[in-house]
Parts: sequence; C-alpha cells; structure tokens
Amino acid sequence: MEIQSHPPAHGDYSVVRAAVNNLREQIGQIIVGQEQMVELLMTALLARGHVLIEGYPGLAKTLTAKLLAKSIDAGFSRIQFTPDLMPSDLLGTHVYNVQTSSFTFRKGPLFSNLILIDEINRAPAKTQSALFEVMEERQVTLEGVRFAMEEPFLIIATQNPIDLEGTYPLPEAQMDRFLFKIKISYPTLDEEVLILRRHLDIRNMHELIDVKPTLAAYELKKFQDLLPSVHIEDQLLLFIADLVHRTRIHRDILIGGSPRASLALLYGSRALAMIRGRDFVIPEDVKDIAIPALNHRLVLTAEKEMEGGKVDDVIRQLLAQTEVPR
Repeated sequence: MEIQSHPPAHGDYSVVRAAVNNLREQIGQIIVGQEQMVELLMTALLARGHVLIEGYPGLAKTLTAKLLAKSIDAGFSRIQFTPDLMPSDLLGTHVYNVQTSSFTFRKGPLFSNLILIDEINRAPAKTQSALFEVMEERQVTLEGVRFAMEEPFLIIATQNPIDLEGTYPLPEAQMDRFLFKIKISYPTLDEEVLILRRHLDIRNMHELIDVKPTLAAYELKKFQDLLPSVHIEDQLLLFIADLVHRTRIHRDILIGGSPRASLALLYGSRALAMIRGRDFVIPEDVKDIAIPALNHRLVLTAEKEMEGGKVDDVIRQLLAQTEVPR
C-alpha cells in the first residue's frame, strides 16, 4: 500500500501533528480510554525510544502495540518471552548450507522495525542480555560480524505487575534503556460500558483489529529526523539537569537518574512538542513526560519502600520543588 505524504517545512509541524492524529484516531476507534498511553507511544516513536508498558492482564497492552504496528507500513514481529527462550531465538543462528558447504546467517525476529515483546520479564538473564546491544546501539554483533537494524526500530515490551512467580526482574542497566515506562490502570465505568457496546455487533476480535496502515515507514523516518530542529531554551536544559540531579541527592532515593535520564527528558519533550504542533519545547512538555521517563530509573530506599512509598509520588514532589523556567 503506497501512502503519499510530504515532509513538513522547517518550523511547520502541522503535518506531523496531522499524521499522529490519524494514528491516534485509528487506534481510538478500537481502544477505549488510555489516551496517555497512546500519546506516550507516539512520542517514543518520534524520539526513537523503546517503551515498557506495565499493567494488569486484560488492559489492552498487547492490543494497543499491535494496532500501532498495523497502522504503520513497516515490518512487525511479536515475541512471547518464556523461561526457555534462548538468545538465538531472538537474534537468529548460522545454518549450514549443504549445497555451498558454508554457513549462512538466518535472522531472528528481532530483525524487524516494530518489535512487540510480551511479558518481557519471563525470560532469564541470558536471554535478556541479548537485548542490551540492540536496544542501545541498534545493532547486533554475532561472531565478530555487525548487523545493523533497519530504521525505524522500536521495541515495545509488556509486563505484568502481579503474577510474579517464574519471572526475572529486569536488570537496572536494561531498564535504563527504555525511554518510557508506561503504567496503565483500569478503565472508568463509562469507558467500560463503551467497551461492551463496541463488542455488541462483532463476531470475534479479528473484526475489531482489521486496520490499515496510515503512516509509511519512510514518512516516519522523516519525522524522526526533524527532532534535532525542535528548539529548547537553555533554561529548560537547566531545568532538566536540575530535576535529574535532585533524584541523586534525595533522601528517599537510593539510586538516582543517570545522564541517560536527562537525555530521555530531552528527546521525549522535543518529540511531544512536535506531536502538539510546535517547533519549540515548553516546561509543560518536560513535566508531562517526567514520570514515565524517570519512574523505572529510580530506586527508593528500603525505608521508604517499607513505608509504602511510591516512585511516582517522589517524582511529583521533585517536580514541585524544582524551579520552572518562566
């Protein structure tokens, strides 16, 4: 399917906003509520950042990721993580060719554009380690040979905050490689009624998710390449640095944000500004992504956790204490 588009002129991001709104509307025809999750997924897409979605079963985590992939004319792979999954199941393996008497590399499912990893915390550390290089450098090195990933490249992973038996907590270094961790909750009563109404006249879920691509891969890449042109004032850079610095000295935080946390706020706020039709970042852009950009990078002290403290609450406290540029 050929999708015609035109890149936006410098300083005019209405084309970006229109394209994102088309994606949002198409997903919104099927997904009820979860507007913040959809907006953050779009933001991560433009910022070339990976996303971890955490929520209880049945909250459309996987469905939303599939809909996003179907709405973009690009390659898509879905991988179900299990305890017996091996690195070669992700990356691929060398296969002996009898005719040529040589080995050829057969690529695994990670060699695609949009990768959905279901229940990422069910695979052991050996398999998780296979994601370290590809998430950060967008390449895989096997037996000394480098294989670059084709752009766009985005990993959307899901995990369940309950039912932790047989799971493996993700290493901090791997968590830090996700641009956002999106926590989703149950729908409201009105939203639940709307979900039921939408299912009244369909025979199965396949009818519900029959969507067509509205954004071409080459178009998405052009949008991504515009990110450095989004202006951000020096005062806002200081605001980002100050906020992350405060996470390192806060009495309730054992491990604060690394420079990668500051970069996540920079890239995320620029992408969010584009989605909102601007070529410049405002303080609200940074504040709106602060929690998903930081909540998986911070570790509370044991005392604070015993008191029932939440990372999100500490981040809100830090936002209130950090001076916002005017």
